[in-house]
Amino acid sequence: MAKKARRRATPTTDAKKPDVKLTAQDIKTLDTLKLLGERVVATAESSRPPHLDIPSRSLANVKFNKSKRFIEMSGGTNRRELFNLSQARSYMQTMLVASGCKRLIEQGKSNSIRGMYYMLKHTIEGTREETFNEQSESDPIIEDVEVTLNALREELHVYASNRGSIAGNLVFRDSGDEIDCSRMGSGGYTIPSIVEPNVIEFLSCDAKFILHVEKDTVWRRFNEDKFWRKHNCILTHGGGQPPRGVRRLLNRMHQELKLPIFCLLDNDPWGYYIYSVIKQGSINLAFESRRMAIPSAKFIGLRSRDFEACELSPSVTIKLTDQDIKRAKQIAKYPWFTDKKPWQKEIEGMLKNGFKLEVEALISKDISYVTETYVPEALERQDFLD
Repeated sequence: MAKKARRRATPTTDAKKPDVKLTAQDIKTLDTLKLLGERVVATAESSRPPHLDIPSRSLANVKFNKSKRFIEMSGGTNRRELFNLSQARSYMQTMLVASGCKRLIEQGKSNSIRGMYYMLKHTIEGTREETFNEQSESDPIIEDVEVTLNALREELHVYASNRGSIAGNLVFRDSGDEIDCSRMGSGGYTIPSIVEPNVIEFLSCDAKFILHVEKDTVWRRFNEDKFWRKHNCILTHGGGQPPRGVRRLLNRMHQELKLPIFCLLDNDPWGYYIYSVIKQGSINLAFESRRMAIPSAKFIGLRSRDFEACELSPSVTIKLTDQDIKRAKQIAKYPWFTDKKPWQKEIEGMLKNGFKLEVEALISKDISYVTETYVPEALERQDFLD
């Protein structure tokens, strides 16, 4: 019996493109993608090696803008050449991602970053080489395309998995559906990855501020106790390090609804870092700081002094590791923290304590101590770190 011919795995293409109504942003992004391709073609036709100049996302190419109070990129770039053996693969991958994004926009569809990996993964014809071996290869290439085109991932029709929740006195429209965040039950409303104005449209808001907490476990305590109703606020969490959808939504609510943002995070280097990312932006995504950073966000706690101030038991402390100590000293040297004496005192206090504290440690006082005493008193005293 004759063996069946093995079918080669290649990306699928539609013979006939669907009739898609493109937005003004889609048209703008498509033009940028086409221009990228045209530059490569023009370079090849002039008998020069095809190349791409990718803005560098390294620490050396990032600066803190004191007037804007957030991190932004400088002008450094890294060149990728097709005929350079050490760069050919990443060059090919970059063009492949750009082509995939172009296809998504033209078809009026979106894809997850995981889906992009599978959509673009195939065996290169005539070889045994895969375009991508792991998703860890495709994810940074997507970011490279973003920064090269000066376009958000969402504008390329690529999204991440949803992570984070919201509850409170806010009503918005999500892709045509009206969402009342005061009627979302115990789990709240899951914050989507894409929260741009064409997807999330704010309709009404009675809240006076936003309380952003680090983790779902703490968020559920606040939601169950209806903290947002008693104090007329919006309650959010990002599942630890907040994903881009959460950070972008916080930025939009702050800018468009004029709501102050207070952060309740763990008393450890990770909590300090999360606050830094919310406030100044991240080094890796410095090109998006203007649309995500919130320079006026305030740190409400947990503070290094709270072990004594709240009379906590030694049993709730967690000893600092060598890595914790190293990370804390690094954060203390961030340019946006170096000139702030209260922050230097805060970090020194944690190092002097020799331990870290999670917000959940306050539960040892009482199940609702954090919602009924700790945060309300801090808000009344206006006792924050900036």
